[in-house]
Amino acid sequence: MPIPSPQRDFAEKVVRQLRDAGHESLWAGGCVRDELLGRMPKDYDVATSARPEQVRELFGHRRTLAIGAAFGVISILGGKDEHGQRLDPIEVATFRSDGAYIDGRHPTDVTFTTAEEDAQRRDFTMNGLFFDPLNEKLIDYVGGEQDLRAGILRAIGDPAARFREDKLRMLRAVRFATTFGFTIDVSTLAAIQSMAAAVEVVSAERIGTELRKVLQHPNRSEGMLLLHETGLMQPLLPSLTEKANQLEPAWFDLLDQLNTIESDSLPVAFAALFSGCDDLQSVRDQGRRFRFTNKEIERTAWLIEKLPSIGEAAKVPWPRLQRVLVHEGAGELLALAMATWGADHAGVQLSRERLAWPVEKLNPQPLISGDDLVARGLRPGKYFGELLDHVRDKQLERQINDQQQAFDLVDQWLKDHPVE
Repeated sequence: MPIPSPQRDFAEKVVRQLRDAGHESLWAGGCVRDELLGRMPKDYDVATSARPEQVRELFGHRRTLAIGAAFGVISILGGKDEHGQRLDPIEVATFRSDGAYIDGRHPTDVTFTTAEEDAQRRDFTMNGLFFDPLNEKLIDYVGGEQDLRAGILRAIGDPAARFREDKLRMLRAVRFATTFGFTIDVSTLAAIQSMAAAVEVVSAERIGTELRKVLQHPNRSEGMLLLHETGLMQPLLPSLTEKANQLEPAWFDLLDQLNTIESDSLPVAFAALFSGCDDLQSVRDQGRRFRFTNKEIERTAWLIEKLPSIGEAAKVPWPRLQRVLVHEGAGELLALAMATWGADHAGVQLSRERLAWPVEKLNPQPLISGDDLVARGLRPGKYFGELLDHVRDKQLERQINDQQQAFDLVDQWLKDHPVE
């Protein structure tokens, strides 16, 4: 049974309006696949015999966007659902066949054609299906239904030709196989292996988007194995190839253990990939290469750097551990630590116990600030940071409890560390 939704109703209305105007019209691609798998489609795409200008004339210029018109794609703007939420646009694409792919990503031109020929130019059989929502009829020109039932990811037609057209499809194959738990067809896998090095022509942003989806999925361990098996790991993540070559059990176990904490954090998964890496700059460089956000990149580096603090929490001075636990990334750090050592690890248990403290105990307000030092006549300088850290440490260790004791400590510190 399909899962009802306002978006589905909107997509059905688009098909009906095109059909009433005398045009062939069907749902296409991922929405058909997802409905057959019992999943809620993220979006609905419509394929039609109507030309782009006919689609715009039918739905009106105010309700349509012609951003993809050169490739036969018109976006139909939706209204609002019963809750006042704006419906997502529906992409309506004219049945087409593609010309040459000069840049390894986009066709130079398209020719408008039939539904059957349109299916043949798509990437994988599971994405080459059509569905008539008005008559509830599946249209399958490529054997996609059978492959869906068998859990097989298969390129349509000649796999090498499909990947020569669009090099990103190789990485999409890994992502689809990972997220759907499918097996890549033998000939499709062989084609990827023979062409893997060519993935570097794809834009870094596109590659990063696909890697993100793999890393944030519970099957990320299988995804890394597939990246290795397909040969795509070497051009994309060369520093990890040795771990994959040796099939290091601890590395793959760590990726699997992330599932037990139900984390879909990209920094946690990326940090797990590079766990134990001493060269944080190389990790940052990898993140920048794939166009991850600066916050995600810095969080990843912080997680790798601070993970030992949790592992040795029982031995780490409390002020040092406290600064880690009050960081906004502490939850992600604890998740990574639990995946690394388990919930019963002494450092994990101690950290969880401290994080459960009331905020006034875990992170009490500092007794003094830099402004207080200036008010006492001290000239600002680099020593301010060291002095304030010293006072804060003693406060966290509960050796001082009020501002007067803090100022007494300042006076003593200045006697021991004369400032010129």
